[in-house]
Amino acid sequence: MFTLRGRRIGRRRRLISEPVMSFRQRSVAALAASVVVLTSAASSWAQTPGALSDLVNARAGQAEGELQRRGYQATDRSEVVGDGRLTWWRKGDDCVAIMTRDGRYASINRAGRSECGDSHSSSNNTAAAVVAGVAIVGLAAAIAAHNNRHNDADENHDREYQRGYQAALYGANYDDRHETEGYHEGYLAGEDEARNRRHSNSRWVQGAPPAAQQACARSADDFQNRPYGSSVPISVRDLGRGEYELTMATGSYRSRCTVSASGDVRAMNPY
Repeated sequence: MFTLRGRRIGRRRRLISEPVMSFRQRSVAALAASVVVLTSAASSWAQTPGALSDLVNARAGQAEGELQRRGYQATDRSEVVGDGRLTWWRKGDDCVAIMTRDGRYASINRAGRSECGDSHSSSNNTAAAVVAGVAIVGLAAAIAAHNNRHNDADENHDREYQRGYQAALYGANYDDRHETEGYHEGYLAGEDEARNRRHSNSRWVQGAPPAAQQACARSADDFQNRPYGSSVPISVRDLGRGEYELTMATGSYRSRCTVSASGDVRAMNPY
């Protein structure tokens, strides 16, 4: 008994001496876990078409010309995600989502026809075609924030939270027959994220300079202590003389970002 108690005490001492993980570290851990959970479900979509694999890591300017030569046309849809930008290209019934970062094509993934503007595609295809990278970052940030508030590390609770979050994000009806606490809370968070993405993709918000959107997205992530890619602009005011005020959404949280057209953040303030 004495030995067991000694071991327990020693273990407690070791636990106390270990550094406490920051929220950003816990968010990264949640992101990694979410990647594992979602990869199998999204693998059929989050794949690079073989005919375009040679364009990954290519310079964007040269790659765009090559895409056009291969029969692809750019759609009018684009979205700022963290420090990059997603654009959608189509060739007949084929649609791809391209992440551009630092002047290069960081990834090229298959997407559903509806992502390129095909209104005849079913809502189920629309849900499945959401680019995996965007969904994973948002889900990981939501789970990490939720667990940080509730100190909840139960895996079943997280799975239910994920189920509710994805259902709301992709426009599915609330599953009141199989609802749980985790599902309910996840559904609420998913509704917030779906609303944020819808406002972010509006023509009005997309009219703000891309450099300003990207700079404010990174600053809002830091301001709210969230993983990069969690924040999106949902409103914009032109202050004149090349200055803008962007309202940033990070889940249900809001902040104001004053920024220049070139991406120089002047101020970050709570909303």
